[in-house]
Amino acid sequence: MNRLVSILDGNTFLVCDERGDLEPSLDVATGLFSFDTRFLSTWQLTLDGERLRTLSVDEEQSYRTRFFLSSDRSARVQNSKVSVIRSRTIGGGLDEEVAVLNHAGRDVDFTVRVDMGSDFADLFEIKEAPRQKGNSTATIGARELRLTYRRGRFLRETVVSASEPGHIDERGMTFTVRVPAHGEWSTRLHVATIIYGARGEDARASLPLGGSRTPAVIEAEHRRLVERAPKLGCDFTPLEQAYRRSLKDLTALRYESLALGVHLLAAGLPWFMTLFGRDSMLTGLQMLPFMPDLVPPTMNLLAGLQGARLDDFRDEEPGKILHELRYGETAGFEERPHSPYYGAADSTALFVILLDEYERWSGDGELVRALEFSVRHALDWIDTYGDLLGTGYIWYQTRNPHTGLENQCWKDSWDSISYADGRLPGFPRATCELQGYAYDAKMRGARLARTFFGDPAWADQLERGAAALKERFNRDFWVADGEYYALALDAEGKPVDALSSNMGHLLWSGIVDEARAGKVAEQLLSPRLFSGWGVRTLATDQGRYNPIGYHVGTVWPFDNSIIAWGLWRYGFREEAGRICMAMCEASRYFNGRLPEAFAGYDRDLTDYPVEYPTACSPQAWSAGAPLLMLRVLLGLEPHGEHLIIDPAVPPGMGRIELLDIPGRWGRIDALGRSRNL
Repeated sequence: MNRLVSILDGNTFLVCDERGDLEPSLDVATGLFSFDTRFLSTWQLTLDGERLRTLSVDEEQSYRTRFFLSSDRSARVQNSKVSVIRSRTIGGGLDEEVAVLNHAGRDVDFTVRVDMGSDFADLFEIKEAPRQKGNSTATIGARELRLTYRRGRFLRETVVSASEPGHIDERGMTFTVRVPAHGEWSTRLHVATIIYGARGEDARASLPLGGSRTPAVIEAEHRRLVERAPKLGCDFTPLEQAYRRSLKDLTALRYESLALGVHLLAAGLPWFMTLFGRDSMLTGLQMLPFMPDLVPPTMNLLAGLQGARLDDFRDEEPGKILHELRYGETAGFEERPHSPYYGAADSTALFVILLDEYERWSGDGELVRALEFSVRHALDWIDTYGDLLGTGYIWYQTRNPHTGLENQCWKDSWDSISYADGRLPGFPRATCELQGYAYDAKMRGARLARTFFGDPAWADQLERGAAALKERFNRDFWVADGEYYALALDAEGKPVDALSSNMGHLLWSGIVDEARAGKVAEQLLSPRLFSGWGVRTLATDQGRYNPIGYHVGTVWPFDNSIIAWGLWRYGFREEAGRICMAMCEASRYFNGRLPEAFAGYDRDLTDYPVEYPTACSPQAWSAGAPLLMLRVLLGLEPHGEHLIIDPAVPPGMGRIELLDIPGRWGRIDALGRSRNL
C-alpha cells in the first residue's frame, strides 16, 4: 500500500491510494464510508488494461482532490503520450471526473475501465476480514450500476452513474473512446450512498442539510466558519501554519447527527468518524476561545443520551456519559454495544468540567440551568457507580467481558496500564488522571450549584468531597522513592508505579499539592519522558516502553496540549512554552497537521518526528492542540466579565497576535512577544 490520500465532508469520507484507487485492505480503512458503512471497497481505474502512475496529487482542500496520472506503458514519464486527471469532490456522496488527455499528434483509441465494488463492511470489521451476513445484489440500469446490501431491515445502497455512455457490468464500467490529437475525453461519475431508514427513504434526506452538498456550498460553509474564528498573526511560521490547518480540519470534521440533525464533531479519520464523549469534550475545551458554538449541541446530545439504567452489554450506568455512538450494522444488530456504548470512566467528569468552562467563557447560564439534572446525575455517578470499591476513587472494570473495553481511560489499548516492570495489573483499576478529573468536576460543580442552581449546601458538600479526595490522592498515589505520581492503583490499592504522561493531566486538574508540582514538572521535562518533540506517553526506562507502541511510548499532541495547560496552571510557564515550541516544530513535518500520535524516539536520534503507522489524521483533539497551546502561550483566562491576558512566549517565537477572541466580553485582542526580542 503506497501513501494514502483522504477526502472528507462531515461523516462521509474516502481514503484511497495516491493514484485515487481503492483496493480492499485489512491493514487500513480504505474505501468510501458514511456513518460507519463502507459503500465502496473497490474503485480502480485502468487505461487499456493497465494501472496508472502518479505524477502529483492536489489535496489542499479537505473536500476536493485532484490526481495527475500518466500511463505506465512508457518506461519514462516524459515520453508518455497520454495523461489522466481525476478530479474528485465529496459531499454526502462522491463525484469524480475522469479526463483522458491525448498528447499525440494523431487520434488514439483508448479503453477506460473503472472496476467498482462494495462489501458494505462495518467499520469495526475492516481489520477482521469482513464477512457479509446479509445479501448483496448488483443491478444494471441505463448508465447506472446499483449495488445493494440487505439484512433484515438494514438496507444500504451504492448507486454509480456516468455522464457518458459505456458498457456496464456487475463489476464496473468500461468506456471505449477515440480521443482526437491533442484532445480530451471525460466522463463524470457520481456515487450516491443511500442509508435507508424505517420509511424506506434515505435517512439523511430529512436533515437540514440533506444527503448531498455541492462543493460551492461546502466551500462557503468552511470559509464562513474559518472567518469567524480569531485571526492569528505571528512571526513563527510553524505555529501560523498549524493554526490554519487546525481550523480547516475541525471545520471538515463537523457532521450532522442522524438522530437530531445538529452539528457535532467527529473524533478522527478514518476509525473514529462519529461522536466520542471523551474526545468531543476535550476538543471542546481546546476550541473554546476559537469555535465555542460547537459546544452546546455536543453537550445537549450527551445529556440526552446520559445513562439511565444498568446495562451490562453497553457498560451503561445511571448518570454515566457515553463513550461512543455508532450507526453501522454491528451496532444495529447488537453484535457490538456501540448504540451507544458507555465504556469510559472519564467522560462523566469531563461533562461537568466542559459545561463549567464553557459558561466561564460564554456567559451562557441558560445552557447550564437547562442541564442541571444531567450535572447532578453525573456528579452522583462519580460517588456511586464510579467508585466500584467504595474507596473514594473512580475505578473501572467492564461489565461486558466479551466486547467491552478493558481500559476505560484515554489510554484505552490493552497494555497501556502497567507497573514499572511491565506487568499488567488486574481489575478494577483506578488511573491517576481519573481522580484529577473527579476533583476538578466537584470543584466546578460546586460553582455551578452555588451560582446557578441555588443550592449552597450541595456546593459545600462537593467542596468538602473534593478536599478529601485531594488529600487522599496525594497520600495514596505518590511514589516517594521516585518522586512522581503512580499511573494507577490496582485492586488491592497498591500503586501501579509506571512513570507516564498522565501526571500532566493531574496538573491541569489542580489535584497536585503545590509542594510536589515542581517535581512533577521536572519529571515531565526529563529525558525519560520528554523526547525533544514532546512528552511521551511512557518513560523510556519502563518495562513496556516502545517508541512506536500506541500508548506506551508514542507522543500524542492532544496529551501534550493538556500537559502544557497544566504546567501553565501551576506557574511553570517556561516548561509549558518548551512543549508548545516542540509541538509546533514537529507540526512542520506533517504539513501543519498534527496527527493522532507519532513515535517517541529521541530528537537527537531523528531529524524529524517519525510517523506512527496507523495514526488518525486529521483527528479532532490533535487539531485542537495548536488552539489550546495558543491559549497557554498568551495566558488567556476568563475572570468574570473579563479576559485575563498574561503572555509568556518562548524565545524564538517572536510576536503572537490573536484578534477577535470571542466570549462573554464580546471580542477582544491579545498580543505576546518573546522575552528576548
